[in-house]
Amino acid sequence: MSNLPKVSVFIATSLDGFIARKDGRIDWLEKANTTLPTGEDCGYQSFFESVDTLVIGRKTFETVLSFETWPYGDKRVIVLSTQLKQVPPRLAKTVSVFSFAPKMILENLTAEGSQHIYLDGGRTIQSFLADNLVDEITVTSIPVLLGEGLPLFSKVMADISLTHIKTHAYANGFVQSRYAVQK
Repeated sequence: MSNLPKVSVFIATSLDGFIARKDGRIDWLEKANTTLPTGEDCGYQSFFESVDTLVIGRKTFETVLSFETWPYGDKRVIVLSTQLKQVPPRLAKTVSVFSFAPKMILENLTAEGSQHIYLDGGRTIQSFLADNLVDEITVTSIPVLLGEGLPLFSKVMADISLTHIKTHAYANGFVQSRYAVQK
């Protein structure tokens, strides 16, 4: 594959490494976000504007569908699922469901001209990491301990080495670190 798109993760975790409660709720994150000063989004909007395609898991998709408004606008969204067969008609122009492996998804998106892919959802991120397809990871640690939940990372077959790019501490206690994944 030539001219591969950049594949990035931009996600928040509890200090103990969870992206959601066991039942998928992110109420702890929503509560924490209320502590940010007005207009502060920890770089999310700038990052979001840099991507042209999102690849998310089914559970993440279902969570996002519960939001008051669709947060992705007209950006291309690929939902990874073997269970989901169709998307709500209002999203049919921008949302597709794929059930094949990360390498094949990346090949298809490369052929379609994608330049920067945003991965979201624990299993999706884990599967792309396992196939060595992630270029950059930005994790914002939220100062809350959940004790249990859905972890961002799981078992890996081999070490995944990262190169630190930058860390920023926010006044409300959020700490954001960005890493390049060594290939």
